[in-house]
Amino acid sequence: MKLGILPLGRPTFDVGYAEEKLAAMLTALAATGHEVCGPRELLFDAEATKAGIAALKGAGIDQVLLLQVTFTDASMTVAAANAFDTPLSIWAVPEPRSGGRLRLNAFCGLNLASHALRRNGRDFGWLYADPEAEIDGGLAALLDGQRQAGQLGPEGIPAATDAGNRIAKAVSGRRIARIGDHPEGFDTCAYDADAVDALAGVKVDALELEDLFDQARKVSDETASALRAAADKDVSGLQELDQPQLDRSLRLKAGLDTLRGSGGYDAFAIRCWPETFTEYGGAICGPAGMLGEAKVPCACEADVYGALTQLVLMEAADAPVFLTDLVDMDASDNSGVVWHCGQAPLSMRDPKVAAEATVHTNRKQPLLFQFPLKPGTVTLMRISQADGRPHMVLAKAEMLERPMAFTGTSGVLRFDRGADVVLEDIIACGLEHHMALAYGDHRAALRGTAGAMGLPLLEL
Repeated sequence: MKLGILPLGRPTFDVGYAEEKLAAMLTALAATGHEVCGPRELLFDAEATKAGIAALKGAGIDQVLLLQVTFTDASMTVAAANAFDTPLSIWAVPEPRSGGRLRLNAFCGLNLASHALRRNGRDFGWLYADPEAEIDGGLAALLDGQRQAGQLGPEGIPAATDAGNRIAKAVSGRRIARIGDHPEGFDTCAYDADAVDALAGVKVDALELEDLFDQARKVSDETASALRAAADKDVSGLQELDQPQLDRSLRLKAGLDTLRGSGGYDAFAIRCWPETFTEYGGAICGPAGMLGEAKVPCACEADVYGALTQLVLMEAADAPVFLTDLVDMDASDNSGVVWHCGQAPLSMRDPKVAAEATVHTNRKQPLLFQFPLKPGTVTLMRISQADGRPHMVLAKAEMLERPMAFTGTSGVLRFDRGADVVLEDIIACGLEHHMALAYGDHRAALRGTAGAMGLPLLEL
């Protein structure tokens, strides 16, 4: 077989480590006996990837293999899928849970890609495996077309319950401020305001990032000082951060408070990067965690359905929620890792570990929180659009007492079903990369809520 490869990466991750993993992937591919053509270096941007696609177009390839070496958005995955009628596969790379930065985050790239490909009706195969481990069988199966994603959809609309009707009624009438557009290639964050209103009775207002930045810049020194004093009580290490950047970050919290008061908003969906770093000069992760602790959900990457999901789960749990990425699944350990930069509500902290102030691992600006999530039963939920119509995806897991897997806020959990089976279902259903997490088992109430909202239900 003539195999065309496209190695995808982003320069904001650990490029040296990514290049090591790419070299190992190329070695493993060479050992398969197939003819391999295409770029041997990481493709960091759209132009480089388009050039790689163009080169493969004239090479007479039998299959396209996307090497998901680091996180990337799904735009180039979709471009490759649209450019070829040949079979398409994705190979994503795990990384050690070392307690340091998330160096590759390739699983999240696979997650985005699977959602986008399902929404575009494109079949694909996939593999999540370390090229330096024993992968001969898995890689051979991938290239032979034996690891197809399949199709998994919801199982029907459950019956409404009194609790579900209460939750649906409580959410109806809420307001979400979407601040900035979602990033390109994040099909997972697309939304239609009228559809959200029809589904849940929730209004969405579209604001610009400058609306938030303007409010943050107007915050008084007294308000900023009060926020700093409050943060000093909750986390250690503030004095070790860049102080002007920290001040700007804390003012984003006050800016969101102002917008909330003037617009009557119950939740936010914010385009958190890159502009908060590159144009404003401070991270919104810590402020989002503060608001989350106060039961005002903040969804990253302008994920409106993520904000809606948080509102529903928060009502069911009567507790703060955390909109998180699933960034690793390990069948041998039967566990997964949830993580998001550093914005989990502080009440989710493992009480045996102090909360620390830190910076964004890629952008190197504060304020982010750092701690492992506390052990206990958790519910994960997403109001998904993966099959072209909204439905609820629901799961229960146990957060384990484990060392911090990655910097920021992260936790190691074990689903009720095996990690390998859950992983296959996540890819097969095209689940979005954000799920909301709350402590406790709230599945019964959420099943009834799905019924009250007319949402088909899929349980992982």
